[in-house]
Amino acid sequence: MKLLHKELSNKILNSFYEVYRELGYGFLEKVYENSLFQELKSKGLYCEKQRSIDVFYKEKIVGRYYADLIVEDKIIIELKACAIVDEHIFQLLNYLKATDIEVGFVLSFGKEATFARRVFSNDKKKVHKSNNRNTDYTEERG
Repeated sequence: MKLLHKELSNKILNSFYEVYRELGYGFLEKVYENSLFQELKSKGLYCEKQRSIDVFYKEKIVGRYYADLIVEDKIIIELKACAIVDEHIFQLLNYLKATDIEVGFVLSFGKEATFARRVFSNDKKKVHKSNNRNTDYTEERG
């Protein structure tokens, strides 16, 4: 079985472990986000921090989330400063569902450096919005 975006995935994981070796455990997620962003950029990769992603329900925007990192418009990275739990995996899968991106990682900078990789192919997605950068979302509060 061929691993989707294998070379890029390896670069991301190598960068993740490099940051973990340098910083270790105990910082806030934002410190790891900024460090990993710098490490990926130093390897010549195109990265975006906190890209806005719209969530649709029946063709209407009902929410927005911000991806910690998106690399080369091919992989979403969700960072955690704690151990990975099931909710983090479901969060990542929902992020993948809301985009054209098929591969994602949860990277844990917890007591041990761990990761989870998930693939959600576009042909299985109910909502398929390209670029997903719509700006006419207004949150309603009750």
